[in-house]
Amino acid sequence: MSDKPVSIAFQGVSKRFGDNPVLKDISIDFRQGEVVVICGPSGSGKSTLLRTITRLESIDSGHILIEGKEPGHSARDVNAMRQRVGFVFQSFNLFPHLTVMDNLCLAPRHLLKLSDKEAKERAMALLTRVGLASKADASPSQLSGGQQQRVAIARTLAMEPPIILFDEPTSALDPEMVGEVLAVMRQLASEGMTMLCVTHEMGFAREVADRVVFMADGQIVEDASPLQFFSATRSARAKAFLSEVRHA
Repeated sequence: MSDKPVSIAFQGVSKRFGDNPVLKDISIDFRQGEVVVICGPSGSGKSTLLRTITRLESIDSGHILIEGKEPGHSARDVNAMRQRVGFVFQSFNLFPHLTVMDNLCLAPRHLLKLSDKEAKERAMALLTRVGLASKADASPSQLSGGQQQRVAIARTLAMEPPIILFDEPTSALDPEMVGEVLAVMRQLASEGMTMLCVTHEMGFAREVADRVVFMADGQIVEDASPLQFFSATRSARAKAFLSEVRHA
């Protein structure tokens, strides 16, 4: 077990949508600097698990601690927590009426109180990092899906969060665009970013993840190293999932 501090801790977390239990008594720790891939069949609770961390979904019971503390429920507390936990969505969520540069500068100006000059300098450094410095003045509609997702990652990084959650960041992309987004994620992983990634990209999980968490029916079925998960999967559900992914 790593001796690094726990970034996110689930303690007996349950969540229902109506009569449907989607998270069932989840207890798991994610540690600082870890890259964890969360996978499993559709409807297993993976995305809900991520969304409960940032209060995009409420929980019915249990506790979620972030950096050792359970955030309060006031708007101020939730917003402060969301500055520490970045979220990259499947659907990019860029502001269509703003340029790429303005998409990156908006939150640092308003929430971090950076000057216009500081925000633009930070934004340009991040666009350079994701290979899109030449697109600073473009609108999102002028970008490919892969470019939009890289901008979305850069926008998340602009807040300098110590933790980033990725919810199927490549599933809305054409296959030829997937690699450019995974390359940015690999770079972040190599720099020690704490990352929780819901993804079906098993190559990424095998190469980059420190842990693979497999979910089914709202429960954690396996929590293993990539080597163990891919070569010595214990559960029948995980074996069936891997077989489907390999033959997809």
